[in-house]
Amino acid sequence: MKPFAIPGTLVLAFGIAAAPAVFAADGKAVYDKTCSVCHASGVANAPKFGDKAAWAPRIATGKDALLKSVLNGKGAMPPKAGAADLKDDDLKAAIDYMTAAAK
Repeated sequence: MKPFAIPGTLVLAFGIAAAPAVFAADGKAVYDKTCSVCHASGVANAPKFGDKAAWAPRIATGKDALLKSVLNGKGAMPPKAGAADLKDDDLKAAIDYMTAAAK
């Protein structure tokens, strides 16, 4: 009997398929790769990372409103910050990372 492979799974010695490891979203990594392009320097009036005064009114709207803005786009920011491959959890982690820096 030849061994077989199932892409994206691990096959244990007993022939039981195990799900691939799932990692928590890394807000800093998402920020560094995607969000920092505008938020580091304030391109097109994007609130700068860590700017408490600029972020305060946005933080006051709540996380759900911030996520909605990122998902749909706002001003010059395209939907999902231009990174369509990002999952909601990635975006939430980036929002948490950015808002934590502005508190």
